[in-house]
Amino acid sequence: MRRFAPWLLVVLCAAGALAASCTVSARWWWAAGPLLALALLGARDMLQRRRALLRNHPLVGRLGYPVREPAPPVHVTPAAQEFFAPSAGPVPPPEEEPRVRVGGPDCTLPYDMALLNVSALSFGALSARAVLALGRGAALGRFAQDTGEGGLSDHHLRGGGDLVWEIGSGYFGCRRPDGGFEEREFADRAALPEVKCVSLKLSQGAAPGGGGVLPGAKVSAEIARERGVVQGRTVVSPPCHRVFSTPRELVLFLARMRELAGGKPTGFKLCVRSRRQFLAVCKAMLAEGVTPDFVVVDGAEGGTGAGPAGLAERPGMVLTEGLITVHNALVGTGLRDRIRIGASGGIATGADIVRRLAQGADYTNAARAMMAAVGCVGAGRCPTGACPVGVATQDPWRVWALHVGDKARRVRHYQRATVRSAVRIMAALGVREPGGLTPGHLLRRTDARTVRSYAELYEWLEPGALTAGPPADWAADWAAADPDVFG
Repeated sequence: MRRFAPWLLVVLCAAGALAASCTVSARWWWAAGPLLALALLGARDMLQRRRALLRNHPLVGRLGYPVREPAPPVHVTPAAQEFFAPSAGPVPPPEEEPRVRVGGPDCTLPYDMALLNVSALSFGALSARAVLALGRGAALGRFAQDTGEGGLSDHHLRGGGDLVWEIGSGYFGCRRPDGGFEEREFADRAALPEVKCVSLKLSQGAAPGGGGVLPGAKVSAEIARERGVVQGRTVVSPPCHRVFSTPRELVLFLARMRELAGGKPTGFKLCVRSRRQFLAVCKAMLAEGVTPDFVVVDGAEGGTGAGPAGLAERPGMVLTEGLITVHNALVGTGLRDRIRIGASGGIATGADIVRRLAQGADYTNAARAMMAAVGCVGAGRCPTGACPVGVATQDPWRVWALHVGDKARRVRHYQRATVRSAVRIMAALGVREPGGLTPGHLLRRTDARTVRSYAELYEWLEPGALTAGPPADWAADWAAADPDVFG
């Protein structure tokens, strides 16, 4: 309650000055008037619904809140050095927002994915109201919400939007008492109509070398029941899965997940560590005749800041490198037509969407930008549970400030405006559908005198090139990739 102390002090001073003006001297009105105005302004701050910061910090919130700027990503080409090549024959943008059909030959319930969706944001890292606002925004806009690895909570389901249920190495939501994967519980929950896809998290940009972390300050009684953990104790997911230990076992487990999910689209998310490791997974797909329906590539520059400081500095490829690696590997093994690619990490604008589609993605997910849409001010208090706007905390006295209806509309408006921006950019490039974007549409200035397209900057494999005889630059990694060893 300390955050209300400045306003309460103003109220007490106003009451005292008002009493003095009535009993001591009318001159006290010079103090009582301004103090009463400030007291009423603070009351208005607490009653309004659009700005959670003012609801939690009346009066003081108007002075601003110290915002922690995220650390600049390492080895990332500055966006200012990249631009698009407009067409001399632009086309009108489509009236309907484009969607991408996710579902390979082994999927019986394909899903039409929007170009921009809510990336993995767990209940626990985020408050119940923040999760609910994201879900209702997704329902309004008909786009998907990834649950994050924290489990399929009632707050996700109450949102009414399309859900991608993410399963991490902690198996929250389908976890046996010994920490293993519970098939029956997974099947029962995956059958819910709100669940449109299921995703297995191998790694993520915020912590590509380890499992997710939920600080003990945010492990409430509800979170503890939801995840099957101890209240108040920091939850650290294992760095690797227990149900598989090789690429071959991974793809077979994905096939089993899809079977348990009743044929719904099934895929996995990873932050690429090396080309050789992903090629080993591709070899396993070829050997077993099993492919996922989608792969979400998370960049090492990703992460919302909701975890403890330092996790985002672990090794892994940035999104550009990881995305191009995965796209080329799937094309080179002849599997690209069966598998959709999602891109996650630093997506915020329409230009970001178009850029990632040109680099090989089919659709994109955003986390940090979606958090901003529900009111995140970047205060950097996420791990402490003291979020000033009720987004990344489990403190009920802070969460109350977040108005679900208002934030849901903001999420919807943000997603719609961003996708429309992407569609207008594509139209300016002469492209009618996302699949028409190519690396040649994206240019990069490499020095003061040279501009080259991504088609020139990177090697782009032809379909089946790796299985027919890998190019020289890929030969060593292809030869070393083993479907029975992650390496």
